[in-house]
Order: sequence, then C-alpha cells, then structure tokens
Amino acid sequence: MLNLNLLHISALIAAIAFLILVIYISYTLISVRKTFHHVANTVEGIEKQMQGITHETTELLKKTNHLAEDISTKTDKVNVLFDGVKGIGHTVQDFNESLQKLSEELREQANEHAEKTSQTIKWGEAAIHLWKKYKKE
Repeated sequence: MLNLNLLHISALIAAIAFLILVIYISYTLISVRKTFHHVANTVEGIEKQMQGITHETTELLKKTNHLAEDISTKTDKVNVLFDGVKGIGHTVQDFNESLQKLSEELREQANEHAEKTSQTIKWGEAAIHLWKKYKKE
C-alpha cells in the first residue's frame, strides 16, 4: 500500500510540475506573440515609410536628371560663346600685329627719308621767306 501511495504522490508531483511547466510556457508564448505583433506593426510602419521615401527619391532623381540636362544645354551654349570670344581675341591680336607692322614700316620710312624731309622743310622755309620778302617790296 505504501508503494501505491508513493506512486500516487509521485504522479501528483509530476502532474503539478507539468502544470507549472505549461503555465510558464503559456506566459512565454503570450510574450512571444506580443513581441511578434509589435515587430509586425514596426515592419508595417517601416514599409509605409519606405514607400514614401521611394516616391520622394524617384521625384528627386527626376529633378536631378532634368537639372543635369539643363546644365548640359547651358554649358553647350556657354561653350559657343567662349568660342566666339576666342575668335574675337584672335581677330584683335591679328589687328594689333598689323598695326605694329604698319607702325614699324612708317618709322623705317621716316628714318630713311628724314634727311630729304629736313631739306624739303628748309627749302620750304626759304621759299616762304623769299615770298614774304617779295610781297614787302
């Protein structure tokens, strides 16, 4: 009979231990369920935010591409302007060189004919002097 009582007590202790184990597992599973629910809500919120970010990123990319095209077009126009200014610079440089050559030629001719010019001026002065004398008489 003692064996039977021990067997019943052992079964009762095992049943109580199993009940306690089931209660702890239930609490753990409820906590895990709540955690998964919070994680699901968080992921859903992140998904909505990502959709908004994706839309804004797409719009920003479109604007950036448009701006890049606009800058490229304007750069091409400015390049044409710089090419025109460069051409004007070459023209002015050629004109300056022509003026320098003309100035050098005039200087050389003036130096070559300086003596003749001086004599001509002297003859001119003498002629004027004679003319004035002739008028006085």
